[in-house]
Amino acid sequence: MKIPQKDMMILKQLRNNARESLTRMARKTGIPISTIFDRMKQHYGSIITKHTCLLDFNELGYAARAKVTVKVERDVRQDLMNYLNKHPNVNSLYKINSGYDFMFELIFMNIKELEEFMENLEETYPIIDQNVYYVIDDIKREEFLTDNQISAP
Repeated sequence: MKIPQKDMMILKQLRNNARESLTRMARKTGIPISTIFDRMKQHYGSIITKHTCLLDFNELGYAARAKVTVKVERDVRQDLMNYLNKHPNVNSLYKINSGYDFMFELIFMNIKELEEFMENLEETYPIIDQNVYYVIDDIKREEFLTDNQISAP
């Protein structure tokens, strides 16, 4: 699907700051406010799936973050997916390939809580293989399709 250039300009502005006023977006892009409003309304629920904010979890007291990949038996995949999808400490959940079934991000107050979660997961679901990658620091996050991108040479 080819997105018109005006729409891409609007989406980039939203990716930079979804709370920016339509008036400011119109000034920056040269696109009339009514067009911006109409295009945003048109794309909401399809291209625009959710308005949200990025949080610094460390500042909120959540010092333990990990990205986890797991491979499980076929007959428990749906149950595991449902469990992870509903768990409050699972920030993101993805179905993946390359020998694994799911990748998910966990956020906990401390490593002990995270480890207890993983132990409970292993006791409850027959995990064939897993990898746990502890996140030390965010270097780049949610920058794709923003004005902060540098074009490839």
